[in-house]
Amino acid sequence: MLGLIERGKMNKICILFMAIFILSLSNVSYAENYLPDEPEIGRDESISNQMIDSYTQALGTWKTAEDINKWVSGSFTYDRARAIKLSSNRKKQIKGISIYKPSEFFVTKAGICVDLARFGVETLKKIDPNSDPNYLMIEFDPIQINGNTFRLHWLVSFKKDGKKYFFCDSKRPGFLAGPYNSTQVFINEYEQYRGRKIVSHRELESYKKKSKLKSMEGKRTKSPTR
Repeated sequence: MLGLIERGKMNKICILFMAIFILSLSNVSYAENYLPDEPEIGRDESISNQMIDSYTQALGTWKTAEDINKWVSGSFTYDRARAIKLSSNRKKQIKGISIYKPSEFFVTKAGICVDLARFGVETLKKIDPNSDPNYLMIEFDPIQINGNTFRLHWLVSFKKDGKKYFFCDSKRPGFLAGPYNSTQVFINEYEQYRGRKIVSHRELESYKKKSKLKSMEGKRTKSPTR
């Protein structure tokens, strides 16, 4: 009788370990097939943007961040292949890939976090410059997926009625976060939402590195040789 009881306990333990092992395999598979900045849900098919045919027309129609946000919600698609090419450890190896201009992004409707952020910042500057749009660059603890390192994430900050708002986030396109009294309050909340440690964050006027900006300025101001 005792032998049967002991075997029963062992069987239960074996089943428990098998369940944990299977669950761990499914989690690994999920992590390998899921990129950290891609949307939790797909675009909102119920939103129609067919009445706006071009980026030029959009600039003449849209007035606020909410207008941009609505278009993003119904149009944006995350480009996984592009995200891998521009991951932290691969972008230096691959040349010739640039961040989409807003007019290009309007046509492709696909990209990664920094493409979406550039579209949001530059478009909002044109239709509502008083909202003071900027890039919010977030540096997470790096994670590796299939040998690709993911560390930086980009979205847009702007001001309205003395409060801070954040949008054009590839993780949750179409979501407008705010109002907040400060960026730090948002960062604290966002770290909990993402479940990843935020190492640092900065609000910037450009997604380009300062060294690259200085180089470009030098080229524009340099007098032609004779």
